[in-house]
Amino acid sequence: MELIKVFTKSKCPKCPPVKEIAQELKKEGLVVFHYDLDTMDGLAEASFRGILSTPSLVIEDEEEKEIASWRGIVPTLQEVKRYISKRGP
Repeated sequence: MELIKVFTKSKCPKCPPVKEIAQELKKEGLVVFHYDLDTMDGLAEASFRGILSTPSLVIEDEEEKEIASWRGIVPTLQEVKRYISKRGP
């Protein structure tokens, strides 16, 4: 199962739509991590992942290898879902 990592800041005008996408993906049972770049922990994770702008959304596999990412832009929910494996019933 993929891991979704979302990087936002409180005063980022483009971040609310990405937060909504993250909430929708959580409702669908995906693992979503939210990193607030206004905190030291959030900045540390962003630095480790090479995140230089907000909002950023990264999809990783189980081994934390990047599958897809949107950095500094807002993807649509449909764009994100294209990179998520189809899970059987």
